[in-house]
Amino acid sequence: MTDTTVRKNVKEAPKEAKLLPVLLCAVALPLSMIMWIGNLAFSFFTGGASTYHSEDGFVIPPTRWLVSIITPLAFAAWGIRKKSLVLSGAILGFFVGFVLTLTSYSFLMCLMTFFVTSSKVTKFRSERKRKTEEGFKEGGQRTWIQVLSNGGMATQLAILYILDSGCGERPINFLRDYRASWLSLGVLGALACSNGDTWASELGTVIGRAEPFLITSRERVPKGTNGGVTILGLVFSLLGGTAVGVSYYLSVLYFVDSSVLATSPPQWPLVFAGSFAGLVGSLVDSILGATLQYSGVDEQTGCIVEHAGKGIHRVSGVQILDNHSVNLISTVVMGLMTPRIANLFWP
Repeated sequence: MTDTTVRKNVKEAPKEAKLLPVLLCAVALPLSMIMWIGNLAFSFFTGGASTYHSEDGFVIPPTRWLVSIITPLAFAAWGIRKKSLVLSGAILGFFVGFVLTLTSYSFLMCLMTFFVTSSKVTKFRSERKRKTEEGFKEGGQRTWIQVLSNGGMATQLAILYILDSGCGERPINFLRDYRASWLSLGVLGALACSNGDTWASELGTVIGRAEPFLITSRERVPKGTNGGVTILGLVFSLLGGTAVGVSYYLSVLYFVDSSVLATSPPQWPLVFAGSFAGLVGSLVDSILGATLQYSGVDEQTGCIVEHAGKGIHRVSGVQILDNHSVNLISTVVMGLMTPRIANLFWP
């Protein structure tokens, strides 16, 4: 076999894939520099530059601006290429990623864990989900409303973190740094809730043979019914939240100075805070889904639908909330509950 034949047999990467790093840098570098210069100008005219150092958030270093631009851009492009995001979802996802990355790299790690793992579990055994879910889309293909429902609460808490405590990674310390710790646990709780619920709904419906039961009445219901849970699904919700908690814990150990950690409380409870938010958030989601979200079986297709109509057999719930509303409310509840519970039990 000649060298020419070998070269022909080698699969070349698409031209778009080769140009992607160049395009990302072409956008991220000038945009991050513009934001950094704007930040310097704002700090100069408000007097912040003479009072606060960079980690307090008033003068943010250019490297953080660059990472905050290029990282969400890369993930948005990856999401579109893998069909995990549509264009509207990628645009809003970039904004969410920008805010969380600028605020704290620990928040970024939680978001990355949620985005990557939830995309993977959504694609898991997709052929089975197509038979039970109305309007099933390969890979999830999240729109802006889905990004908002899952990441809106975390983004709002991150903005409050910037306004109150600036940018930078801090250990959890309710005694010395209460507000920053409270907001950090809120971000963790909101993202762990989203990840736990996604793992439960995407894996619990295709793994195991047990029929789910309605969380409010314990009656057996078809797979895919809103508010239907299984023991295995609850385990997956616990594991999904734990994955986010572990990522936050490891990021604190890596990004926070060891001398600061030495004078701070132990950070391992972050793992259990993520587990709590994943499990309890999934239960909150299920209770809302069983009561305020309509579930019916289309007699023609056998799929679970969220609207009443001819040929639809009602299973549970009333038509007040949709799936996006339920997800958003669940993240709000856990974004507020997680720091409160953590403050009670933190060493």
